[in-house]
Amino acid sequence: MKIIPLKEGNFSASKSKDFTLLTEENFDTVKGIKMSVQPFLIITENDYILLDAGIGWKNDQGISVLSTILDKNGIAPAQITKLLLSHLHKDHIDGAVKLNNEGNFESVFPNAEIYIQKRELDFALENKENPSFDFARLEQLIALPNIIWMEDNEGQITNEIFYEVVGGHTPFMQVFWIREKGETVFYGADDLPQASYLKYHLAYKSDFDGRKAMELRLKWEKEARKEGWKILLYHDLEQSVIEL
Repeated sequence: MKIIPLKEGNFSASKSKDFTLLTEENFDTVKGIKMSVQPFLIITENDYILLDAGIGWKNDQGISVLSTILDKNGIAPAQITKLLLSHLHKDHIDGAVKLNNEGNFESVFPNAEIYIQKRELDFALENKENPSFDFARLEQLIALPNIIWMEDNEGQITNEIFYEVVGGHTPFMQVFWIREKGETVFYGADDLPQASYLKYHLAYKSDFDGRKAMELRLKWEKEARKEGWKILLYHDLEQSVIEL
């Protein structure tokens, strides 16, 4: 199993969920919550698995940062076979859809099955005043033909991919385990976005249910130490993968 972090950059997120790219010049002056945006590609014998799709950030030449990183690793977007979405906040989905030359929106990963938790979509559509969601892009996403709607609380997608709806950051956020040849990769998404969340046992007000997210982290930390998980950190400014 191969893990490739696809870091779009470090950002500051304002209260209105506008994202500003952090640089050496503005790092100490831009207000907001500082975080990375870092999807992950997991390559197994059977699949190219993308864990969340990023914010769709483009470089100064207008080229997708995500696609650029994939290209540097010799991987084409068409090789992605599965896109697993933990939840539907803009910084996790906007990189899944692009505008083509005909002026229509299409999947960035044309051959990927896109897995979305149906109850997470229902929650998003009931909260249209929430700036964490990009509803224009969300509508484009759910109109794609290759959506797999998920409705169970837990289960397996393949022999290697396991999921569970755990809540916490959002009511129906889901997390993933990928297991192959005795190795386990765990993606806790925004319930476990940074290594510091394991150091400071806090209930964060930015979560829908901060106490539940905190309790989940305590549970996962014990399991990760016992079973030797590799933990993927979507929003950590400095680290991408840790082992406890």
